[in-house]
Amino acid sequence: MFLLQLIRETLKKSKTTGKHTSRLPVCYDILTLSLKKKMAAELYPATNNGTTVTGTDKKSNVQVTQSTTTATTPTTQQNINNNNVEPPSWQSSHPTLRERNAVMFNNELMADIHFIVGPFGESKKVPAHKYVLAVGSSVFCAMFYGDLAEESSEIHIPDVEPAAFLILLKYMYSDAIDLEADTVLATLYAAKKYIVPALAKACVTFLETSLEAKNACVLLSQSRLFEEPELTRRCWEVIDAQAELALGAEGFCEIDLQTLEIILQRETLNTKEVVVFDAVMSWATAECKRQGLGETTRNKRSVLGKALYLVRIPTMTLEEFADGAAQSDILTLEETHDVFLWYTAATKPNLDFPLAQRQGLAPQKCHRFQSSAYRSNQWRYRGRCDSIQFAVDKRIFIAGLGLYGSSGGKAEYSVKIELKRQRVTLAQNLTKFVSDGSSNTFSVWFENPVQVEQDVFYTVSAVLDGNELSYFGQEGMTEVQCGKVTFQFQCSSDSTNGTGVQGGQIPELVFYA
Repeated sequence: MFLLQLIRETLKKSKTTGKHTSRLPVCYDILTLSLKKKMAAELYPATNNGTTVTGTDKKSNVQVTQSTTTATTPTTQQNINNNNVEPPSWQSSHPTLRERNAVMFNNELMADIHFIVGPFGESKKVPAHKYVLAVGSSVFCAMFYGDLAEESSEIHIPDVEPAAFLILLKYMYSDAIDLEADTVLATLYAAKKYIVPALAKACVTFLETSLEAKNACVLLSQSRLFEEPELTRRCWEVIDAQAELALGAEGFCEIDLQTLEIILQRETLNTKEVVVFDAVMSWATAECKRQGLGETTRNKRSVLGKALYLVRIPTMTLEEFADGAAQSDILTLEETHDVFLWYTAATKPNLDFPLAQRQGLAPQKCHRFQSSAYRSNQWRYRGRCDSIQFAVDKRIFIAGLGLYGSSGGKAEYSVKIELKRQRVTLAQNLTKFVSDGSSNTFSVWFENPVQVEQDVFYTVSAVLDGNELSYFGQEGMTEVQCGKVTFQFQCSSDSTNGTGVQGGQIPELVFYA
């Protein structure tokens, strides 16, 4: 206020004397410099015959290098008089530090370093700012400000994909994380390389939520490379429970030899050995292509190495071996001969293949009724649906259902079982089972176990066809603790045959956890 009052008085004196009407006094220079500092505004510099007036502002002290200036432009004068300077800059429209930093992402403005990212011929030039990268990564800090700091204005990074590098930089500039299935693994690699743990954790979480049988083996390989034990554990859960789907997926053929060997050594693979053998043959074919080799038996044996002898061929049935491995030409004549003798001869030859069958997974059963009963007027089946909804507090794999059978002696039933989430069918199977007249439950299975996510309600249904009356459950529970998994049950609108939480059919859920 003092400075403004001082200017007004000085202007009045100038008009009175009529002298130097084209000049403004020193106090105007002081105010101009003060406004520059306080408002971060870009005012027109005062000049005198082309000489710029400069100054420094330290607290309340202002030093002026020249005491006279020419008149300001009308626009500048108007801004001063109104005390409302709107700087013509992008900074003013981005009030937060995060927003301003985000504007600088992948921006040539003030860039003091450039990266050439990607392999030769596919690289991309990316501008950046050393300070921003250094405060977000100890690797970049050492690169730019360490004892052996880079002096070049361009840095080549051939081992990182351009898209992944941009995702890394975007996070470092703005905290924004934009992950996609196609680039998440490359982004994880970049985050690990430059030690950005928050982004790496986000990548792992993304991979865990998108994990399924078709990509489980590839992610297992990557999780081992990146040393992510939690992701590795989740991959094994899927591979064990859904082994047939995982080994039959295209991604299985993309894994490295060491990961292949680790999978073949797995005791808990829940599938037949013939499925394992077929998957190994597919991998060998793909590896020959990767190495530019012909798909001959000799080359396949060469790329497999000792992995071939991790397949438990003797645990196949004789028919499976005769129709598959024996005719594949992957075994030598001597190996084929010895395996046949092992199946049939009293004195069995020594084999180079493991003889013990895989343990697989033991199915668990969640029983939701406290008792069962039967009456002369129920439980009848006329093509109507018995259904119930359930949710769990951790991921599991639903393998099948346990159903009640005939209460009047041995009987056969046809049954269609189904698993749905939000009315979308995830799995179904049409099969038969024979009951023995007891109140025991009889398991019917889906073709492959189905992954069930936590805290989401799913619907299981069974449509039975049979003439005999059956047992039914009573005293149903809304919540059941089964090992480390808690199940919650609620009635389903799909149920048209009387099954609900308190009683009816579908007494058991069969699952792996």
